[in-house]
Amino acid sequence: MSTFSLPSIATVPSLSTMDRASILDHLFEPCVPLHTLSVGLIHEETFASYDDLIAAIAMQLTDLSESSSTSDKEWLEKILRAHPRLGEKSVDSAQSREEQAQLNAGAESEAQDLRIYNEEYERMFPGLRYVVFVNGRSRPEIMKDMKHRIMTSNIKAEHSAAIKAMCEIAADRASKMTTTQS
Repeated sequence: MSTFSLPSIATVPSLSTMDRASILDHLFEPCVPLHTLSVGLIHEETFASYDDLIAAIAMQLTDLSESSSTSDKEWLEKILRAHPRLGEKSVDSAQSREEQAQLNAGAESEAQDLRIYNEEYERMFPGLRYVVFVNGRSRPEIMKDMKHRIMTSNIKAEHSAAIKAMCEIAADRASKMTTTQS
């Protein structure tokens, strides 16, 4: 994982805007729309843990998802698209590259199937990328979930699933980047 260590949660509100944005980048993915949404929140609020901080951001994302505003949905989708496609060869984020490493191992036919499912998913849900907490699961397991979510074809459920996955990923990253929390 990254050599980045999260600062003590108690210090987060007093950090600079750039440092708070960096925390978001490491927990989630580098994403200016997420900075715009959440940098202020983590300056104004105090949290007992990184899990609490992630839960507060989940609420912000859920509020966007449940909004009747088209611009709120578009903003949410910009944030959800910050995650790289599963199985991509070129992934910018060191965390995502490591988390997806096992998806790049195995038969080329499975890699091709994963590319096809990514394309199908993005046709079914324009503006979104399939986001899932990989957590050591194999390509076939991931593709089974992907196929199910494509067949369900419910954008509201997909927003919820993607938000949940993003926050599970962030919590896992937090646990790996946290030194001593007080």
